[in-house]
Parts: sequence; structure tokens; C-alpha cells
Amino acid sequence: MNMRAQRWGIVIAGGLLAAGCAVGPAYRRPPAPVPAEFKELPPAGSEAEAAAFRPAQPRDDVLRGKWWEMFGDAQLDALEEQVSVSNQTLAQAEAQLRGARAALLAARAGLFPTISASAQATRTHSSANRGGVIVPGSVGGSTTGGDATIYQVPVDFSYEFDLWGKVRRQVEAAAETAQASAADVETMRLSLQAELAADYFQLHGADQERQLLDAAVQAFQTALKLTVNRHDQGVVSGVDVAEAQTQLDTTRAQATDLGVGRSQLEHAIAILTGKAPADLTIPPAPIAGQPPRVPVALPSELLERRPDIAAAERRVASANAQIGVAQAAYFPSLTLSASGGFQSSTLGKLFSLPSRFWSIGPALAETLFDGGRRRAATEQAKASYDEAVAVYRENVLTAFQGVEDNLAALRILDQETREQADAVASAERSLTLAKNRYEGGITSYLEVVTAESAALANERTAVDLLTRRMAASVNLVKALGGGWSAAEPPASGAPAGRR
Repeated sequence: MNMRAQRWGIVIAGGLLAAGCAVGPAYRRPPAPVPAEFKELPPAGSEAEAAAFRPAQPRDDVLRGKWWEMFGDAQLDALEEQVSVSNQTLAQAEAQLRGARAALLAARAGLFPTISASAQATRTHSSANRGGVIVPGSVGGSTTGGDATIYQVPVDFSYEFDLWGKVRRQVEAAAETAQASAADVETMRLSLQAELAADYFQLHGADQERQLLDAAVQAFQTALKLTVNRHDQGVVSGVDVAEAQTQLDTTRAQATDLGVGRSQLEHAIAILTGKAPADLTIPPAPIAGQPPRVPVALPSELLERRPDIAAAERRVASANAQIGVAQAAYFPSLTLSASGGFQSSTLGKLFSLPSRFWSIGPALAETLFDGGRRRAATEQAKASYDEAVAVYRENVLTAFQGVEDNLAALRILDQETREQADAVASAERSLTLAKNRYEGGITSYLEVVTAESAALANERTAVDLLTRRMAASVNLVKALGGGWSAAEPPASGAPAGRR
């Protein structure tokens, strides 16, 4: 081996050895306020389920489980399945994920050399007045112009050694950003699924109210006929007839008014499933069953279950890597460039041995003065990191708030439901007494109207409480991060949910 080759070997080996270091702070997950337990206790009877809930230990990088199946509604199951397939908002998030994965591949390309090749043919004409060029055979050694054709097939090679880990930090940042985008997809999926379930139960809550009002309309029609007969017999006055008619008309209008909200909910569900409102019809039906008991794990597990928290934490890691990218600009860069190929004025001799040419050499560059640009870039990267940490901690606090809010809602609504059941029973007894008194001629029909209105209002309140409890159960599942059964992760390079 000659001395020149040895020198090149030393240069390249030194560059590769230096490439083993990387500037910038090592990443550590920032601490976040995590309580030992939730302030609001889980609903009664869920402790055993919570114990069975922990061993699954799902993570944010797997698909959300089919948590909606716990409600035992086949139609809801079918609608939820369509969200991952046809929802356009989710499709946008998945497209962003593909873009983040492509950006990661682009960042990794910086670890490899750049090689380019071209083919050139150049026709030139030199000036006859160009000094210093003696054309053989000219009189007195005078100069003259001439034409020439140059053929070239050059190959260029360029490689910048990653001496200070700048490229590796860029790859690290892109990888963390891609993982955050994957978690964003799961956050969006869970949000859309929860929105659909909440709309679904509100829709059937409206159906259940409509059933109550329709039944009341029928009862009030019968009561109106009886009152008219009693009026015709001279037993009651026209005031009783007017009150019965007013009660019937008012209740019928209330039943009709429910159709506005129900139609809007049905249209919203259609959009969530990727359909036009005209393409989806949900048959009227009351809410089936009672809210399921949602198992609740330890608060510390919430950080592993919530995809939005995972996304925020990975953006912190990405911002940390960007600090290293900014700090690497303070150090010199070492680039190895090489060029070679064939060059000839005769096309037939282009690829002959004498036509070859080559050049190779390293270049060491260092910025001596930039007016504080690198310092500003480093401070900007540190500020972005601090911002990402604050967002992460805020997401953690908001997650705990969501769980506590819905635990409290379920606990309070459970108690209110029991109390409301007593109120409904009392209203029914009051209505029975009022009817008996009216039929006995002791009181006017106004007392019956008042008792019937109170009974109907209490029954509607009971339906509203059931709807709110179902929605609170959905929101608690969402606050806990979705499904709790482990699932297979999506195929590498493919967005989650598109199989």
C-alpha cells in the first residue's frame, strides 16, 4: 500500500471514528404530576373488573380494542366498524402519518452518500484572438479559432461524515415525529368512535322520549273524549274540555319537536361513518340496556393508555433531538467528494483507458462568524423543547381531569337515577289520586292535568338521566384511552386501521 492510500485510509477512518459521537442532551421523559389514585372512586362493583383490566397492559402503539361491544348493541357495533374504514377525518390523519413516515425515510437518506451520473456532449468554438494558443502550421505562430466537440460521462460522489451526530439527531427527531403522528391517528380514531357512540345513545334517548310522548298523546286523546262526553252530559264545564285539549296539543307539539334533534344526530352519525345523510337510516328504538361498568386502572397506567399523551411525549423527544441538531452547527463538517469518468473529443474513444479522469479529496469547513445565528437557533430549539414539555404536562393533567369528571358524573348520575325513580313512582301515585278525585267529582280537571304533566316530566327526566349515563360511560372509556384488550400492531409502513 502506497503512502497516499495510507493517508486516505487514515482520513476516512478518523471520520468514521468521529461519527460515533453525537452532541446534544440525552433524552429523558419529563416528569409529570401523577396522583396515586383517582379522587372519584370507580362506580360500585368495578373493583374486580379493574383487577382483571390491568394484566392486558395495552399500549398506545396498538389498535384500540372494540370497547363499544361492552354496550351489547349490534347496530352500534356495525356503525363503529365503519369509522376506521370510511371516515374522512381519519383518512386525513392517516395521510399525515404516511407523510411523517416519508419524512423519516428522507432524514435517513442523510446517512448515505450521494452518487450522481450524467452524459454530456459539448460543441465549442474558441476565439481566434485568444492569446497564448499557438496553432501549429500558422504563419509566424499566429493564433486562430477552432471548433471542438467534447464528450463526457462523469460520475460524482459526495459524502458528509456525521461527525457530531447531526444527521442521527435529525433521524431521531423524524422517527419520534412519525410515532407521534401514529398516536395522533389513534387519538382521532378514538375521538370519532366516542363521538359516534354518544350521538347514537342521544338519538335513541330521543326515540325513548318520543315513545313516552306518543303514549301520552294517546292517553290524552282518550281523556279528551271522556271529558267531551262528560261535558255533553252536563257533568263538567267547557273549561275542562279546553284544558284537556290544550294538554293534548302541547304534548303532540313536544313529540314533533324531538324530530329536529333526532334528524341532526342521524345525519351526524352518517358523516362519521363516511356516508351521505341520505344513505343512512337508523330505525327508532329506545336505549337498550343500562350503562356498563367501566373498569378503571391506576392513574399511572393512564400515561401508557392515552394515545394523545404518547403523542405529546414523543414530540418532546423530537424537540430534544432538535437541540442536538442545532448544537452540531457549532462544529466543523467533513465532506469527502470524488469525481471520475471518461472524457474525449472523439465519441469512439470515449470509453478507452486514456480517456478516463478522476479526482478525490476531503473538505473541512467551519463557520467562523455568523452574527449569532447558531446561538439563536440553539435557543429556539431549547424554547421549543420547553414548550413541548409544557404541552405534555398539560395533556397529562387534562387526561386526569377527564377521568375524574366522568367518574364523578357516573357516581352522581347513578344516585340521581335512584332518586328520580322514587320521583316517578310518587308522580304516578299522585296522578292516580288526582284521577280518582276527578272521577268522583271532588275536583276539576286542572288537578288531573297538573298531575299528568308532573308524571310525564318525571318520566322524561328519567330517560334523560339514562341518556346522560350512557354518554358518561362513553366519555369515561375515551378518557381512559379506549379499548383495554391487546391487539396486533399495524403492519410496518401501513397506517393503522387500513388492512
